Amino acid sequence: MLLPPVLAFGLYFGLGPSVRHVLRLGAWRAAEQPKVGARWVATVMLPAGAICAAGLVGLTWLDDRPAGACVPHQRRFDVATNDGHQLVEARVALLLLTAREAAPAFPRRIERDNISPEPARGTHPLEHHTQAAPMAETKPSATRARSSLWDAARFAAWAYAPFQSLAAPELYGLLATRAFTAKGLYLNLGYWKTARTIDEACPALATLVAEAAAMGPNDDVVDVGFGFADQDMLWIERFAPRHITGLNVTPVQVRLARQRLQRRGMADRITLTEGSATAMPLPDSCCDIVTAVECAFHFHTRADFLAEAFRVLRPGGRLVLADVIRAAPEPEPLRRRAQDFTWSQFAQKFAVPAANADRRAPYAAKLNAAGFASVDVTPIGDHVFPGWHRALGEDAALFARLPPAGRLPYRLLLNFDARTVYSAFDYVLATARKPRGKGARDGAV
Repeated sequence: MLLPPVLAFGLYFGLGPSVRHVLRLGAWRAAEQPKVGARWVATVMLPAGAICAAGLVGLTWLDDRPAGACVPHQRRFDVATNDGHQLVEARVALLLLTAREAAPAFPRRIERDNISPEPARGTHPLEHHTQAAPMAETKPSATRARSSLWDAARFAAWAYAPFQSLAAPELYGLLATRAFTAKGLYLNLGYWKTARTIDEACPALATLVAEAAAMGPNDDVVDVGFGFADQDMLWIERFAPRHITGLNVTPVQVRLARQRLQRRGMADRITLTEGSATAMPLPDSCCDIVTAVECAFHFHTRADFLAEAFRVLRPGGRLVLADVIRAAPEPEPLRRRAQDFTWSQFAQKFAVPAANADRRAPYAAKLNAAGFASVDVTPIGDHVFPGWHRALGEDAALFARLPPAGRLPYRLLLNFDARTVYSAFDYVLATARKPRGKGARDGAV
């Protein structure tokens, strides 16, 4: 097990940051001395790249497989108990020889074989505008094992190879149920103003969004990019909105979130569907609140999403976004270049459109251009990034829940303070209201 981390470490420092230098050197040698250049490519570049890539794939895959015979391995299951639903960490002893038969492709992923029938559809008027995603067919165990290795290779290539990018549905599909929290399946960075653990911080961010929206019993809510619906279930329990409609472009998240709702008995209060934020399968003026928790930077584009949010809101409706944007430029040229480089890498890896590289003032301007009033863009990054960064350094369990391909670089980043690591980013809570008297008539469905 020592070889894959060593190879991954070498790839991170060798192939990633210095790939341009290596390629330039190989090209120069090939141009000046073709035979020497050919030998350089054949004996150095190709073998080194292949070995490091194999090491990364092995690290990513083996980290998610049982380490040996009769060794307990961590798995996550959603279970219903007599006291209600809870997410528990169950230790299951898996034999190495039968792991591919007994274990799912990724142990932290909820297996397709365990998928229960679709929850019964409710009677909310918005439901006939949304359609359930088709259920995925069960895969044979051998096919799952090959799929697991292929997924590991794709994730390692995305994490370490330059110029590799994944669209949001692919990325979150590969992550599957690798959530940050031990309780629930939250995927946000958390709001750390008073929270001390990730299991407090993630619900705190969802609560902040609901409070900013003044969510209450008379509200129909559209939640875009709901993840595994943790925030929606929290809102039903704490704020009791009339109904929540969730839209998400990642099929596995939609499918598993529906199962969780069914087990919690909330399927009649929350409707989840596959759907785009920029082309919502919803009628005009159908809701009172639109939310997006830490996902609008993915939308292609944010401006198109704002136009759609304006369309589906009733007059007087509220929009609340917890969003990642670009930070204000640093005064020092060197720091500015570092900011630009960091944002460009982030945008490339996480498929952030160039049109979404907004800072606060342009962000507010886009809200106004979409027709919203009472626009407010409040920075809350001081209560997000430092807490998240500190937790990764102090909470070994949280760090272990990161994908293995992400742990290696983050170990290095933990040597720097949060201000340095996140200098390119701002985190905002954006609120706006659709003016009354504009758009379709109030209550139209």
